[in-house]
Amino acid sequence: QVQLVESGGGLVQAGASLRLSCAVSGRTVTISAMAWFRQAPGKEPEFVAALSWSGWSAGMTYYADSVKGRFTISRDKFNNTIYLQMNSLEPEDTAIYYCAARYSVVSLARSEYEYWGQGTQVTVSS
Repeated sequence: QVQLVESGGGLVQAGASLRLSCAVSGRTVTISAMAWFRQAPGKEPEFVAALSWSGWSAGMTYYADSVKGRFTISRDKFNNTIYLQMNSLEPEDTAIYYCAARYSVVSLARSEYEYWGQGTQVTVSS
């Protein structure tokens, strides 16, 4: 089993920055990929960013076009934590952000992640 706990959400104004954290515990040696997804009110969940956690592609990152150049996913392998640095936030970034983990290679599909955190709310005012 893997446990994920997100933190760092909040209310900010447009143009501001936030850093989300996701603490990973449990059978972390089995994880191959980590990702952030988000769900805005009244919308379907969407992929935000992903990171290859282990294996030959460890450290490789992937981003949704809507956040490329503004968001950065990273990891602290020693503390089993991943981060999502969000800069130049826009009202359209308002959503609940979820951290997710899976046993296989990076996927952009929400359905392929086995473990999820409880989510953290990010609200960006205009």
